[in-house]
Amino acid sequence: MPHAAARLDPWAYVKLVLVTLFWGGTFVAGRMIAQDMPHMTIAFLRFLIATVILLAMAKQMEGGLPRLNLRQFVATFALGVTGVFLYNLFFLAALERVPAGRTALLVSLSPIITSILAALIIGERLGWRRWGGIALGFAGVSIIVTKGDVFHAMQSIGDTFGWGELFMLGAILSWAIYTVISRFALKGLSPIATTSYAMLFGTLLILVGVVFEINALSMQMLTWRNGLIVFYLGALGSAIAFIWYSEGVKKIGASRTVAFTNLVPVFGVLLGFLVLDEPILWSMVIGGVIVIAGVTLTNWTAPSR
Repeated sequence: MPHAAARLDPWAYVKLVLVTLFWGGTFVAGRMIAQDMPHMTIAFLRFLIATVILLAMAKQMEGGLPRLNLRQFVATFALGVTGVFLYNLFFLAALERVPAGRTALLVSLSPIITSILAALIIGERLGWRRWGGIALGFAGVSIIVTKGDVFHAMQSIGDTFGWGELFMLGAILSWAIYTVISRFALKGLSPIATTSYAMLFGTLLILVGVVFEINALSMQMLTWRNGLIVFYLGALGSAIAFIWYSEGVKKIGASRTVAFTNLVPVFGVLLGFLVLDEPILWSMVIGGVIVIAGVTLTNWTAPSR
């Protein structure tokens, strides 16, 4: 029976729960620092830390990074543009304007957007079950965004759907493109090598943006609080989370591992409530449950006999 030994190893599951906790915490951490420091500077420091850790892991586990051919270079560079540079640009811009719990619930739409892009770009077939899940996901997000007043919001969409939500949709779309590219364009590279190159390219792109933020930097930003937040985002929210997530895929399989990501918005909302004293609205609970149901239906595979 495949993965039987892994089911008996509780640490595989404990690590995956911690991964979703770390990722849920990035919304709170990002919300806390996005209003204190320029966004490009935050993203650069975060991924500089993550890249250093991943390069060290690649050296220890795989003897270093392999040389890229032209196709792999283009693919990993595209991953750096979408999953590192653009995603974090939109992500931090959204967190400057929208509560952490609300953005965490919105990002749960990522698997659904990814399924649509996979169907459009690489011809992945979507049956009635997946289309039903996609419809459920959009219904849940509409409840979250409009705070439960969908019909009134359709008449005055600007009051409920602002720049923060638009930036979050940009982040979701960037991550969906990243996921689709990584599905078919990176044959011959390990997960650690792929992510190391993507983070390296993305960090270099972000560094270009930091040049335009030099005048906005000040010594007052160099606090222990901001330093700990950046370290959390880079070490736990990026490097360690990815390594443990990859271990989960190897030990218990991709489908079981992906199911854990439904915990990310749950932790995001709870941590937003506990750390930032953000309210938990009934529309967030109902909409979040519907989104998670939609994601589950979209990714559900009937067991083979």
